[in-house]
Amino acid sequence: MKKVITPILILLSFISFSQNIPTDKIDAVVSSLIEEKDPSLFIGIVKDGTIVYEHYSGLSDLQHQVKATKDSRSNIASVAKQFTALCILKLSLEGKLSLEEDIRTYFPTFYPNIKEAIKIRHLLNHTSGIRDYPDLMGVQMEPWWRRVGMDNDDVIELLEKQEDLNFTPGSGYTYSNSNYTLLAKIVEKVSEKSFHEYSKLVFEELGMKNTVFLKNYMAVIPNQVLPYSDWGDGVWQQFPMLTNLYGDGFLFTTLKDQLIFEQAIQNAQKTNNQLLLQSQLPIPNSEITTYGFGLELTDRMNYKAVHHSGGTGSYHAQTARYPEEGLSIFVMSSNSRLWSGSIADQIANLILPTKESSMAKVDFERLSLGDVIPSDSLSGKYITADEDIIINILEKDGKIQYQRGNNNPFTLIKERANLYAFEGSTTDKIGFSQPAGEPINVTLYLENREPRFHTKLPTTRLNSYELDAYTGIYENKELDISFEVLKKENTLFIKKKGRKKTQEINILTPSFLLTSGYKLKVQKDAFNRIRTILLTTNRVANIKFIKKTSLEFQRVIPTENGSIQVTTIGSTGKDSEILLTKNDAIGNEIWFKKYGGTSYDKAFSIISTKDNGYLLIGATSSFGNGNYDVYVIKVDQKGKEQWSATYGDFYNEYGYTGQETATGYIIKGTKQFCKSNSMELENNCTTNVWEIVIDKKGTKISDTLQEEIKNRKDDQETWNK
Repeated sequence: MKKVITPILILLSFISFSQNIPTDKIDAVVSSLIEEKDPSLFIGIVKDGTIVYEHYSGLSDLQHQVKATKDSRSNIASVAKQFTALCILKLSLEGKLSLEEDIRTYFPTFYPNIKEAIKIRHLLNHTSGIRDYPDLMGVQMEPWWRRVGMDNDDVIELLEKQEDLNFTPGSGYTYSNSNYTLLAKIVEKVSEKSFHEYSKLVFEELGMKNTVFLKNYMAVIPNQVLPYSDWGDGVWQQFPMLTNLYGDGFLFTTLKDQLIFEQAIQNAQKTNNQLLLQSQLPIPNSEITTYGFGLELTDRMNYKAVHHSGGTGSYHAQTARYPEEGLSIFVMSSNSRLWSGSIADQIANLILPTKESSMAKVDFERLSLGDVIPSDSLSGKYITADEDIIINILEKDGKIQYQRGNNNPFTLIKERANLYAFEGSTTDKIGFSQPAGEPINVTLYLENREPRFHTKLPTTRLNSYELDAYTGIYENKELDISFEVLKKENTLFIKKKGRKKTQEINILTPSFLLTSGYKLKVQKDAFNRIRTILLTTNRVANIKFIKKTSLEFQRVIPTENGSIQVTTIGSTGKDSEILLTKNDAIGNEIWFKKYGGTSYDKAFSIISTKDNGYLLIGATSSFGNGNYDVYVIKVDQKGKEQWSATYGDFYNEYGYTGQETATGYIIKGTKQFCKSNSMELENNCTTNVWEIVIDKKGTKISDTLQEEIKNRKDDQETWNK
């Protein structure tokens, strides 16, 4: 059925013909998008300081069949950031704050470990490195929209617990709603008014009398538009909005107010309104020029533009300004089937002449991609050099597909050897190449964007014992959450606390894992044990999870037809021995050997050696100079001892791991030094990582003391086993 717009649905739509605005074509676009009884859509255009188009259609309240009108107030989501930034800029121009101030002037307890200044201007253009609170709450498995009554103070409390940033302030860009929550609080601290009081004064000065930030989700907002989503079954449902957030979004406004603001922006030069003029420019002294005062400053439709989009639940909005053309397009809606950004672009295409990109186009006819790569070799995961983007090339039903993250895959259509086009696109393509002796590379060619390069990751297969090193419980105190890594049938899984289901972990490399949209980077301690996993997803990076269980060293290694294992045996309070056991493929003992003296001897790890033998690393009080000394035993493949050696002084020295070199071995352990021989004195002793270089016969060549080990009770428990 054809969609129509009746005179009742369009309360006001007019054109100044001198402006060459194709009203009939714009109406036709809108008519194709929305039915009479769908959730609302609002569109406005300002040209050369004059409102030339206003459109209202759909319903603001489906339950009561209330039509959208000029009085309807909708939530413009992140498009509101420009108004929070405007409040900050106003205070700055009045000399009440400096954009160069460290935010810890206002939040003195924040980020005590971060030495670099986190400046107010870093908040404004998302270069602060502060993590995005909605994504932090997503990692907690408790999304922001489920937290009934949550407000800005709750967000600030969460941010106060964060110890790290996504990156050093000013060194990168990651969009983060947290920045604007903090800016709203700074407005309050500086103005000595509530954010709502201060922002209301700013809106009144601009003539925006029907614009207000949310304060309480239960409060009545006159003529409020309600948000509706279609979850795929064709049935409209109201999207719940149960939080009391503001500043980063949650601004309720009318189309008329927004067009008044667009007029003020376009007329700012005539009125010499420095606040509005500066608000459209890059931030002074900033490291980037692509984002300013709550606004993106990048080209749109190949025209110089100032713009921003926003989406909160089913609410969404887009402001798109083309300053050199004197054109502003504003769209907002409460309809999840639509997207304001694409509507704004469709309208801009009708008004602005097509403009070619200044970016050089790829000549695909002459593009050389090297020797033909068989299609069955293309499947796999590919990663950008900065490890920021991972794509998956897969073959399904005889077709090659491209997938980024957890998004739906796109089918690729082969054009010629190594060159594929995205199905349904005449411009977007993907090319494969393989330099001699190197992995396959992927180059992504998207229209009006620089080519993006990816390299295929090698297939990583770890044996069962290597997988054991990942298992255990990992905790993060900043978010007060934990997860467990489990092994089932030689595959790793992650189980989040409080959840029954597990999710498979994909091992891209031994130090880089992937699971359900999370990137996991593995960090090892001085003794080559997996000690930390850094979790990254969307707008949060390197959330540190510390391993709290299974802090064992490498006690088992695989052999051709089974395994070999070193353990410590003995009675508590008496003596102990080192036991080496050779086992078959199903774990049955083939032979065993014992090592040690008449006192305490402990083994912590075993490594295989190039001569088909093994090196056992541990500690002994049977031999050596002190209480415990590092103890290294070299055995052949049958367990026969070839030599043994100890290293240490009067206090406690332990050996934990070893590594073979061309001339011998490097042993890593710990060395203790005490201020006196009275071992009972608290804080009497210090312990450092100790590296010992030995030759093939165990003779010490050199040794170095490395970092001091502090407050590691879990390690102490491991050492004392």
